[in-house]
This record gives sequence, structure tokens and C-alpha cells, in this order.
Amino acid sequence: MLVKVYGSAVFGVEATTITVEVNVDTGIGYHLVGLPDIAVKESSFRIAAALKNVGRSLPGKKITINMAPADLRKEGSAYDLTFAMGILMASGQIKATNIGDFIIMGELSLDGSLQPIKGALPIAIKAKEEGFKGFILPKQNVKEAAIVSGIDVYGIENIDEIIRFFDKGEPLEKTIIDTRKEFYHELENPEHDFADVKGQESIKRCMEIAAAGGHNIILIGPPGSGKTMLAKRLPSILPPMTLHEALETTKIHSVVGRVKENVGLMAHRPFRSPHHTISDVALVGGGAYPQPGEISLSHNGVLFLDELPEFKRSVLEVMRQPLEDREVTISRAKFTVTYPSSFMLVASMNPSPSGYFNDPGSPMTSSPSEMQRYMGKISGPLLDRIDIHIEVTPVPFEKLSEDRRGESSKEIRKRVTTARQKQTERFAENEKVHYNAQMSVKQIREHCALDASSMNLLKIAMERLNLSARAYDRILKVSRTIADLEGEKDIKGAHISEAIQYRSLDREGWLG
Repeated sequence: MLVKVYGSAVFGVEATTITVEVNVDTGIGYHLVGLPDIAVKESSFRIAAALKNVGRSLPGKKITINMAPADLRKEGSAYDLTFAMGILMASGQIKATNIGDFIIMGELSLDGSLQPIKGALPIAIKAKEEGFKGFILPKQNVKEAAIVSGIDVYGIENIDEIIRFFDKGEPLEKTIIDTRKEFYHELENPEHDFADVKGQESIKRCMEIAAAGGHNIILIGPPGSGKTMLAKRLPSILPPMTLHEALETTKIHSVVGRVKENVGLMAHRPFRSPHHTISDVALVGGGAYPQPGEISLSHNGVLFLDELPEFKRSVLEVMRQPLEDREVTISRAKFTVTYPSSFMLVASMNPSPSGYFNDPGSPMTSSPSEMQRYMGKISGPLLDRIDIHIEVTPVPFEKLSEDRRGESSKEIRKRVTTARQKQTERFAENEKVHYNAQMSVKQIREHCALDASSMNLLKIAMERLNLSARAYDRILKVSRTIADLEGEKDIKGAHISEAIQYRSLDREGWLG
């Protein structure tokens, strides 16, 4: 008897429906075709044990399973449940006339219970598009899939539940989620808050400007000055994600199985902090069978690179194109995958190999050649893409010990969101530009016009501080954001002078 059951495969961040054809005939053997990987091939052992432990059996006949389309590679153990239901139907152990209305996915344990799968959200989206009535999957992934309205989602804990559902008509519990209610509840409770940070008022101001204009930022300071603590709190002051952004972000994390168990939509912006030993492929994505890298996992959020000069130069260089294009394309002989990667880059570094450059109280110093070699690890083109450089100094004891709490992330975020709304209106006609950091040279000339006194101030500063040519456009972009935060239509001298402070690495004595 021949039976067709439906599963799904994920390529990039999109799913493709897989038709699983199961044929049981006279003879002996278990034949699996359709380009399965080793994890898929091993399914027969898991299915045999699971069926035996729920009072069923693998028929002692010739079982042929085809996964169509046969030229697409199938990966992972999520097809166990699909195969098991096809085998039970084809061998006449159960009757399920409506099984073709459902996408069925799940990894089986030997006792018949189910393990979570990857990519539940893109699978649910595709199932709805193709007109399937329902999606049956492990209970651990059910909230993730139930985000998609218009399709019935059933979470099960054991294969016995789905057997009774099809064979005896016993109902399964449908999962319904009020996506908007859950999303907005999560928004109000950030994990990290700027109120926890003592002192560092100037750095908080700098972070607010970076968040308001979407500017990449680098923090330079000795160990223990609070660089990492400040960076971790940046997502809490970024404008709240829209439902569209949240869905897009959850989709990427779903593909790699990084959505927390029993969590539906990701409401908080992601914060990724890879170790400096990371490889090129792990950062941008790829591999023999491509997966999203850290820059895609930080899409719509923050990518934090701690101790920037310790990263391999090749790793930093592969980021240049994604930083510019806001997406990364991975090409293979048979297919091409594009992952979105629109993130804010936050980097931190010590000012010297010892960490205590220009600190008179430290006995550790670095020679000019050591300094040159250390700073030379960061290329000019990468620094070119970082708008704000700020020096972080250690917090004095008086500030650390005081009881007064700082301004909360919620209050800062209100100002940031207002500034972003102005930018959205400003760039409404341009699909590729959403905030000040993305402005082209032409747009800078249009939206960052200076009066004579402001232009003169900028000229004097560039001459006296020996600021590089690359600093000119960056200062104009940042001053535009400061003006937006102040609610000013035109850029004034005060905005220019504040923006000039945020170009530490362009000054003579930092980079030769």
C-alpha cells in the first residue's frame, strides 16, 4: 500500500514542503531515498524502538520511503514522526483519511516521546501559504509555530497521542496565542537596564545618540571601566521591534534552533557577543550546508565584539560588506542563500596591549611599536564604518557607592524612539535608508547643511585635532542625530562640537 505524508525542509530562512511517500510491499528491507543525510537514515532504529514501546511495530516487510523533491538534500532527525505515521498507515495498522491535510514533524525518542525540532516558524508560515489545515509538532516548539494565524497548531508529547488522534478520533489540544498581547507584555520588561549603571553619564549620552541614529560605536577604555556592562544595555534603549521585525528575527533564530523553549515571538532585540576566537564562517554564516552566522543572529539587534584587536583580521574584514549591504549572500554550486544582517555594531577595546595607555597610575606601559602593531589590527575600512569612538574611564569610588539610581532604559528609549520617528519621516521616499547612519554622501549634503559659524567651527576642529578626512562625514551624521534628539530642524554649533568629541581614534597619536 502507498501512502503520502507531508513534512518540511528549511533552506536559508524559508521552508520547502517535502512529500514523504511510503510504500510497504512483500519482501524484507528498509530503503530510504531522496538525498537524506546520516541523521535521516538513522531514523529506522528510533522509529522501530518508539513504535514497539507504544504497542505498535515496524512491519517485517519491504519498506520504501521516498522524500520528494528527491534532488534537495534533507537534514536532521525531524522526519522521524513523518516516517512513523506513513509506515503505520501503509502497513494498515491505523486509518487516517485526512492525514494529507497536515504537516507532521518531530524527532522520536526510543520511548515514543518527542524532541524539539529546528525551523518550526518558517515551516508553519509555508504550511499556511500552501493551504494545509494543521501542523503537528513537538510541544516544546508549539508556541513558536502558533505565532502564525490561519493554521491549526497542535503540540504533542508522545507519538501515541497522534496515533489516537488519527485512528480513533481523539482530539488534540489546539494552541492559540494572542501574539500582540504576548509581544507587548515582553517589551515592557527588559532584562538589562541603564538604571543599574553608576556614573558614566557621558557614555550613556553617547549610547543614546548611537541608538537614535543607528550608529556603529567603539568603546575604548582600560579593563573594568564598564564597557561590556554598557554594551549589554544598549538593546534596552533601541526603539521597540515592530511585529514585522520580531517575526523576521524569530524566523532566523528558529532556523538554528535558538528560540527558547515555550517562547513564541522574540520581543527583545537580540544581543550577540561572539568570542574573539570565532571563525569567518561562524561570524557571517555558511558551511557545507549553510546556516546563519552571528551577524544574522544579531539582525535587528546588536553585535558586540569585545576586545576588537584580538579578533583575527580576516574575520573583521568579512564584516565589511554585510555592514554596508545589511545582508549576506552565501553561494554554493547548487544554490544561493541570502540571510538578512541589519545590526548595530558595538565594539570595545583596551587602549593598548597592557590596557593602561596614558594612565599615570599604572606601572604597565607599551612601547610605540607595540602600540602601532596593536592598533594596526583594525583596518581603516572597518573603522570607516564606525561613526562614534568614545573613551571610557573607570568609575570613581564615590559614584560606585552612592545609592541614587540612574535614568532608566524606558525613559531613554522614549527619546530615542521620537528621534527615530523623525528619521523615518525624513527618509520615507527611500526604501534603503531608515536612519541617519545609513545616509549616503548625497543625503548628507541635503540633510546636514551647516551655517557659516558651524562650518567654521568644524574647520578649526579638523585642523587643530588633525582629524582625518573620513571623520568629516561621520561628524555630520552624528550631529544630525544629536539635532534630532534635541528636536532641532537645523544642525547648530553645539551639535557639531559634541559630535567632534566622538572621534577619538581619528586624532593624531591614536592611529598613524
